[in-house]
Amino acid sequence: MNDFILESSENPGSHERHLNRKYKNPLFGDQQTELDQESMLDAQKNDHEVLLQFSKEFQDAIQQTIGLKPNVESDVLLKLKEDLDKLYERASRIADDQSENKEALTQLVGVIMSAIRSAAGTDPQALQELDQEDAARSAHFGMLESKLVADLLDPESVIQRDDLVPTLLSADKDELAPAIHLFEEEQLTMIVREGEALLNTLGSQQVDIREAAENLVFIQGYIQFLNSPQSA
Repeated sequence: MNDFILESSENPGSHERHLNRKYKNPLFGDQQTELDQESMLDAQKNDHEVLLQFSKEFQDAIQQTIGLKPNVESDVLLKLKEDLDKLYERASRIADDQSENKEALTQLVGVIMSAIRSAAGTDPQALQELDQEDAARSAHFGMLESKLVADLLDPESVIQRDDLVPTLLSADKDELAPAIHLFEEEQLTMIVREGEALLNTLGSQQVDIREAAENLVFIQGYIQFLNSPQSA
């Protein structure tokens, strides 16, 4: 009788995704992993629990939005809008295809924003601030298309401090590019310093570090851009 082999998910959640990042990845040192059945099952179980909790809170948010009264207080609207924004962030990092749920959340936020705009009346300053908030939200949601960004922004991120440099240095360029915008220059400088030390160690061990070195140069280039006149 053959042993049951647990396959990787087509749309993994953050736990399985980070397990895949560390799979036979020398940048993680002793933390690099093998995709054995136990570790895969544990990661998928954790992702499933997160998915179930999200589904419950998502349905609660739908019902709360549908049940809004015409004269609802602004504090209630603002709290619900904040909850919907957080649900969108969570939808960006959990397992399975969440495109329909993310679209629904975008529409729900639109409903809330319409109600807030109505309450603002014709106040030009208030309307301008709402326009700026809409633009910032749109940009933020766009950033969340990167799974790495979504994982890094998780308050309970699977990417621990010691995993940060290996994660960034082994990321695809299309994931790394938006992710480095999450950090201040001082943080990026520290990441570069730690990255250089890590690559020096691995290089002396005859480990192929070419892609990681390219990512390090990419981060250094972004720091240089931050200090250039055109970034002012």
